[in-house]
Amino acid sequence: MSYCVNCGVELDGDAVQCPLCQTPVINPVCPPDTEMVPNFPLERQEVEPVDRKELATLLSAMALCASVCCGLLNLFLLWRGVPWSWFVMGACAMLWVWLVPPLVLRKVPSVVFLLLDLLAVGGLLVLISAVTHGQSWLVGIALPVWAGFSLLLLIIWQTARKRSFLSRSLLVLSGIVLFLLWLEFVIDRFLGAYHPMWSLIAAAVGITMMLPLAVIRTRPNLRRQVRRRFHF
Repeated sequence: MSYCVNCGVELDGDAVQCPLCQTPVINPVCPPDTEMVPNFPLERQEVEPVDRKELATLLSAMALCASVCCGLLNLFLLWRGVPWSWFVMGACAMLWVWLVPPLVLRKVPSVVFLLLDLLAVGGLLVLISAVTHGQSWLVGIALPVWAGFSLLLLIIWQTARKRSFLSRSLLVLSGIVLFLLWLEFVIDRFLGAYHPMWSLIAAAVGITMMLPLAVIRTRPNLRRQVRRRFHF
């Protein structure tokens, strides 16, 4: 076994130069074995990129096969009279919208994909309500919650991309507070009367977390110290 005379690293039997410092290996007693299979690649090569179209085709085929198989199974084995295969089909369609368009449509803005994702979730809720005859909870809870969440997410997505970390944190926390307040309002109105309780506690916690961030954001010197401390 040979060792590099420059850095002392242990060398393989086929090494003609040190892999660490590139020093030539000269050992008359133990010359390099040129017929030995190298333990690591001698040439630099790049990993082939993933073919997005092939991956999109594979995901589409998987979603289609799952939908067709569950549909046929549900056709012959109708479980308690509920067409459960529609749930699987709707979920597969939603996942397809989430995964496939971003792979094949490279130049489309990301907000368009986000909007499609949210519409896919809304479509799945409508499908579930149609299958289960649950229009009351769809109109009373599901759609208002979905609409509030979608609106807040789109606003945060559009306004937070070009802002600093502190500004994005403030926007996210404020969005969570508003969504929780809206969620309790929708649920209470659906049940009969609005009596805010847990959302106010969550809002108080969120505002308490937002105050230090707001102070740091308005103080440039303090903001620089925080960035140096946490490396962002």
